[in-house]
Amino acid sequence: MPTRTSSELRPANRVAYDYAVIRIVPRPELGEFINAGVILHCTERKFLGARIEFSERRLTYLWPDADIGQLRENVEVIPRICAAATDAGPIAQLSARERFHWLTAPRSSSIQMSPVHCGICESPEVALNRLFVKLAFGGDS
Repeated sequence: MPTRTSSELRPANRVAYDYAVIRIVPRPELGEFINAGVILHCTERKFLGARIEFSERRLTYLWPDADIGQLRENVEVIPRICAAATDAGPIAQLSARERFHWLTAPRSSSIQMSPVHCGICESPEVALNRLFVKLAFGGDS
């Protein structure tokens, strides 16, 4: 029996993507976090995007002395890096693949990413929005 390639196993209009959940980790030593957004990369459609929103109320509950302004600033640069914005620093000038891997690399800071997961979709933009609502949207920020 001949082996099929991944492109032969999926419908022609669907593409593979990778994604990770963006997390704010107030105290890395405890492992507590709140989901703050989603980052999604689709090589085939040349798409790299992120959506961000987090609950300041939930964050303050976990970390009463959090510098919300600084955390928001640190998280909100992620979509600008994805978009290769000129004001987002040197990382934003890397290729989309390199930016995705840099952003999703494990770190012990207060902004972390979940493990990278994969999926298949027709539209990376629609998949990003669907994942954002399902996995990250705090709704009460």
